[in-house]
Amino acid sequence: MTAVAGKRIVLGVSGGIAAYKAVEVCRLLVDDGAHVIPVLTKGATRFVGRTTFDALASEPVRMSLFDDDDPIPHTTLGQTADCIVVAPATARVIGAYAAGISSDLLTATLIATRAPVVVCPAMHTEMWEHPAVAHNIATLAARGVHVVGPESGRLAGGDEGAGRLSPPAEIVAAVARVLAPDRSAQDMAGPDRSAGDMAGPDRSAQDMAGLSVVVTAGGTREPIDPVRYIGNRSSGKQGYAFAEEAAGRGADVTVVTTVDRPAPPGATVVRVDTAEEMAAATTRAAAAADLVVMAAAVADFRPVEAADAKLKKRDGVPEIRLEPTPDILATLGAAKPEGQILVGFAAETCDVAANAATKLRGKGADYIVANDVTADNAGFVHDTNEVLVLACDGRIHPIGLRSKRQVAHAVLNLVVADRNADDRVDSQEKQ
Repeated sequence: MTAVAGKRIVLGVSGGIAAYKAVEVCRLLVDDGAHVIPVLTKGATRFVGRTTFDALASEPVRMSLFDDDDPIPHTTLGQTADCIVVAPATARVIGAYAAGISSDLLTATLIATRAPVVVCPAMHTEMWEHPAVAHNIATLAARGVHVVGPESGRLAGGDEGAGRLSPPAEIVAAVARVLAPDRSAQDMAGPDRSAGDMAGPDRSAQDMAGLSVVVTAGGTREPIDPVRYIGNRSSGKQGYAFAEEAAGRGADVTVVTTVDRPAPPGATVVRVDTAEEMAAATTRAAAAADLVVMAAAVADFRPVEAADAKLKKRDGVPEIRLEPTPDILATLGAAKPEGQILVGFAAETCDVAANAATKLRGKGADYIVANDVTADNAGFVHDTNEVLVLACDGRIHPIGLRSKRQVAHAVLNLVVADRNADDRVDSQEKQ
């Protein structure tokens, strides 16, 4: 029996060309034993016929807030659903949901539910990469909405790029993971529901045994004079949480750090101060690593020249010229050995998803872990964090507010699951 068996699932279908794939999503859910109630927007019927869903689903199609025997159909659907999945989710529906605008039965049902929601975006690349859409996705993810896809591939019109709806089987698998009975109470309860553990249930305690892992931690310090420096607020807590989590799962861990914190027993600790020192130490350590987690907050600029003696106020305001520091993530991405997994970080103050996507494309990383450092109880100094994990194949995994160790746990669950899946594919191709 699958996790969706016996569950009431509202399948929202909005008006995009990928609506035809929702037919297969419906069929797969029903085949797995789910009770599926299709809710179509008016735009969806321009691409797929309601008769098809009437025939395949468990109940007839719902479309209207008013032409129904139930005077409050959105409330009934929202309250009785075990899960709501929207596939495809257009930019309009995503925007309305994020803004709390109930302009039709589907958006009204989304706003009226406390059940887990799985949103599967599909649109053209230019639309997917628009800052407004990125902002809306980040808003929904921060509220605990599960975001599946989109993928990169061939789009309507013949061109290629990000925005292609995830395959129906992957969407159904994501719904099953959301509904899996072994998900932790924290993941399933209240507004903090998130897709942080979308990679599946907890991994074996030693599922990283034999792996060499390099983690960077803390903020670099770029000297102005012997007593002053350009730095940031990074405490190193998130980096050390990754080191502790990886070591606890059996990995051989090296921590390249600017902060003095207790390291996991057995870990190799390399202490540095500046971006230049961190670049050199990380490049050496990463040469033979299976996984590199760049959690450090590396300064983007440094003074061209540092004064030999302390600058005195009586001498007036000094002119400090800045130059870029080494781009460690881009350097590692360009030289990444085959099979190595590179995880970068993006500390943002706005447009988190869009800025992280740009960084992912430009740095050669496999994942970017992004967060809004201005959010309450998240980012620098705090013991908790909430992040978006962007994968290089277009997937987005939101991880709701939780301890930094739990964030590390969820991210490494994803990395390990993807690594194991790649290993299985390689093994099958060799047979």
